[in-house]
Amino acid sequence: MQQDRGFGIGTSEVKRRHILPKALVVGVVAGLLASAFRELLQLIEHGRTAYLAQLPLVERLPVAALCGIVGGGLAVWLVQRFAPDATGSGIPQLKGFVLGERGIEWRRLLPVKFFAGVLGIGGGFALGREGPTIQMGGGTGLMVSEWFRVKAGEGERKALIAGGAGAGLAGAFNAPLAGVIFVLEELAGNFTPVVFVSAFLASVTADIVGRVLTGEMPVFQLHNMVAPGLRALPAALLLGALCGLGGAIFNKCLLKSLDLYARLRMPGWAIGALAGAVVGIASGIYPGVAGSGGVIAERALAGEIALHWLPLFLIARFLLTMASYGSGAAGGIFAPLLVLGALGGLAFGHLANSAVPMWAAQPAAFAVIGMGGLLTAIVRAPLTGIVLMIELTGKYDFMLPLLACCLAAYGVAEGLRSAPIYESLRERSKLLAAAKDTPPASSRGASVPPA
Repeated sequence: MQQDRGFGIGTSEVKRRHILPKALVVGVVAGLLASAFRELLQLIEHGRTAYLAQLPLVERLPVAALCGIVGGGLAVWLVQRFAPDATGSGIPQLKGFVLGERGIEWRRLLPVKFFAGVLGIGGGFALGREGPTIQMGGGTGLMVSEWFRVKAGEGERKALIAGGAGAGLAGAFNAPLAGVIFVLEELAGNFTPVVFVSAFLASVTADIVGRVLTGEMPVFQLHNMVAPGLRALPAALLLGALCGLGGAIFNKCLLKSLDLYARLRMPGWAIGALAGAVVGIASGIYPGVAGSGGVIAERALAGEIALHWLPLFLIARFLLTMASYGSGAAGGIFAPLLVLGALGGLAFGHLANSAVPMWAAQPAAFAVIGMGGLLTAIVRAPLTGIVLMIELTGKYDFMLPLLACCLAAYGVAEGLRSAPIYESLRERSKLLAAAKDTPPASSRGASVPPA
């Protein structure tokens, strides 16, 4: 007999045909949410960047700082005041819920995650849209399971929540296969037919909804870029090893940034405003460096950034990501780490081309490979990284160099004993929640906001 953990009827009792209409509804709702979030965010980001770019520096700096302060202050205040579970990417919280470790109140989570994400990322925080859409998708799965009055137990509700998370990733990046693999590789942690069917249907449905509303083209369009051949495999393996080292550093620094902010005895809005001032000043100096970083990633993939500028952009984006995520704002790390991977990969491609030209005849191609390698090293989900890069670029002939790079990145990160970032964040949240839930006895049983 399976224990009742509140997820729906037992896995062995769930019939795939029973979950079909529910998963389709989850996909439609999650796709609508992800598309609305994506379009609104792009509208605000493009408007902010275009407006700042036309201002002289003396005017641009205070305006950009004000955007960051207002957006960041409101974003973190909304999260801490109304839905603490909406902090960060939300993926560790969602994984904890799927594992039966915590509860989530979707009625508060959905609106807070949506608007806090728009305010923070729109104000310039170096965070991504995929974390919010994944968590909102999981919340949508829970919401739909309540609409259909799914029985208490373990199985069906878990499958719908996992399917909603995959739909959120699919809607964020036009990447349905990556959504399915992410659920199986990272969120659910195992393969069951019901979870697979739910994730597959919900992700494909959300992708169709997203393509209808936001367009069918890949997120990154690589015009006339030829995939590296067999001669590039040594360079891809070397880049993967560097990505493994970089991923370990990224994970350690991200956790340290959370600890650093936790030591500040300041209200949430003040912490958000402080982080917003930092990203605002950076965007005032160069408008494209803040926000989700799509403009810089596109320039890196096109090979339009000179080698001498790449270290500066790489350091700036790294520091801005730490400052943004550590504040507790609502936003993901997929997009920021993809930007870092593109910048680092392009720099590596230029250096490899100078040293051994036949290894890197087209340096910009290594920006694509670096994205997949760094994602693998940080999240420790190699299949998700490979498939996501193929769907983001539409370049299926990049499969072999991506496999080599991700294999090396995974091996080096494991060898350095760097824990996957979402697992580290989930464990950190559990420890902090347990520490807050100790005496006094009179307060036991009260709800404790997660870290």
